[in-house]
Amino acid sequence: MTEFTTDRRTLLAGVAALAGLSALPGRALAQGAPIRIGTLTPLTGAGGPYGPVMVKAVKAVVDEVNAAGGVLGRKVELISEDDQTNPEAGVRAARKLIDVDKVSAILGTWASSVTTAVAPLCWESKTFLATVSGADSITQLPHQGYLIRTQPNTTLQGRKFGEFCVAEKAKRVFFLSPQTPFAKSQFDNITEAVKKAGGETGSLIYDDKKPAYRSEIDEVLRFKPDAIIFGGYTPDTAVMLKDAYRAGYGGLKVAFGYAVNQKLVESVPAEVVDKTFTLAPSPAEGSKAYARLVKMIGGASPDPYTTQIYDQINLVLMAIALAGDASGTAIKDAVRKVSQGPGGAKVDNAVDGLKAIAAKQAVDYDGASGPCDFTETGDIADCQFRYEQVQGGKLTLVKIA
Repeated sequence: MTEFTTDRRTLLAGVAALAGLSALPGRALAQGAPIRIGTLTPLTGAGGPYGPVMVKAVKAVVDEVNAAGGVLGRKVELISEDDQTNPEAGVRAARKLIDVDKVSAILGTWASSVTTAVAPLCWESKTFLATVSGADSITQLPHQGYLIRTQPNTTLQGRKFGEFCVAEKAKRVFFLSPQTPFAKSQFDNITEAVKKAGGETGSLIYDDKKPAYRSEIDEVLRFKPDAIIFGGYTPDTAVMLKDAYRAGYGGLKVAFGYAVNQKLVESVPAEVVDKTFTLAPSPAEGSKAYARLVKMIGGASPDPYTTQIYDQINLVLMAIALAGDASGTAIKDAVRKVSQGPGGAKVDNAVDGLKAIAAKQAVDYDGASGPCDFTETGDIADCQFRYEQVQGGKLTLVKIA
């Protein structure tokens, strides 16, 4: 047997060396630390029907990636917070994610008012933010590249609403909306489309906390509309539809897909909501990414926001792998290289993307919400819309265009 001896001077030198190594940022003791990603979705409040399944989709991707070895040899840790569909609650939750949990990215902010409040915290702390909010003003903020959105902006959405009403032969279109960051832009773009076809528009901003809206509906009806666009969220839109029905309105009714959802349809009398049309960004149904997501979350038809946050987590994890760094700045600089890499291999999930990146291949991600190509300001470049109508107590697909 060989005997090893260590004198006191050698032992002290070794201890000092270890202490010096641990003090160096990003070295041995930090390499095994998990990569922390946050979700900030509406688990309660007006957006409550969407937040839980959005988180479920992110968790499914994180679990799949961790089972395949993680990213950069590190486990991905998911931390989920509830923004309550409320800007103040959103800011508190974002502060925790940024200051306490030290996440590299925050995914899934839903209401435009929440995203508007949270975005400055993200760019100031160099935390990457991916959102499903649509207000034009969001990407006009000085976010310095730390923000992308997978939701089409209000300019595009407003035009689609206006063009749809025109296609349905409406000449007098009225827009009802609570005070939101997208209300003015939405109305301006509806008006542009309707006036281009020779029609007229009117609008009213209302308090979305009221228990009844008969006085507002009476004001709308004085305009003599043949189409009303309901621009609120599920709770207030349900009340608006009831009051419009009681007032005898029988014209075209159009709303956001996130407001007139199956939950609303089942919660009001059939005659109140029957024949109402909805518009929403269309998921990429029929794609491999969409089919993969359906299998992962066990849902027959994921809503647009679930498909979008699924794409967000895939993109963020691939960006980290490509950059070789999990910081928000690294994600910002690399995300377009994986979302729209010129000549890159087509991938629709992070596991395949990580393998390609490890093999030094360029990648070009197309996801469950469609092609994820972003402009310089962070807007999604293009998307299709899904048009549905309430028929016999169910939302029925009319067209995708």
